[in-house]
Amino acid sequence: MMISTKGRYALRFLVDVAEHQGDGYVPLKDVAVRQEISEKYLEIVVKELVKGGLLTALRGKGGGYRLSRSPEEYNVKSILELMEGPLAPVACLESGRNACPRKNICRTLPLWQGLDKVIADYLSQFTLLSLYGKAFEISS
Repeated sequence: MMISTKGRYALRFLVDVAEHQGDGYVPLKDVAVRQEISEKYLEIVVKELVKGGLLTALRGKGGGYRLSRSPEEYNVKSILELMEGPLAPVACLESGRNACPRKNICRTLPLWQGLDKVIADYLSQFTLLSLYGKAFEISS
């Protein structure tokens, strides 16, 4: 599994907004400067975040972006799934796909199911708050 630039930038954008929204709506330009990301590219990322309901936008003077919910309600796994699609390590584990005809005899399926669970459990333990708030410990 490889997380794309879009997924990584979405996470960085949301963490930055979470850190700075106490000052009101956060301008995209300010985040772009702080995060050293192209404004043009961030516009594409932010459009998807707004469409996905993670951000609220305000146009005009004093405008920018705010989180739609509190930072602790944003799960890293769900953010990445919004931006990347399914995070399953193999296609046969993606929800909504037809079941693999070899499912009952596949010797490697338990391996992929275990990896999928590790990925899901690991990413689910982090929220925006945990990324910008207190230091976190990686659980083993």
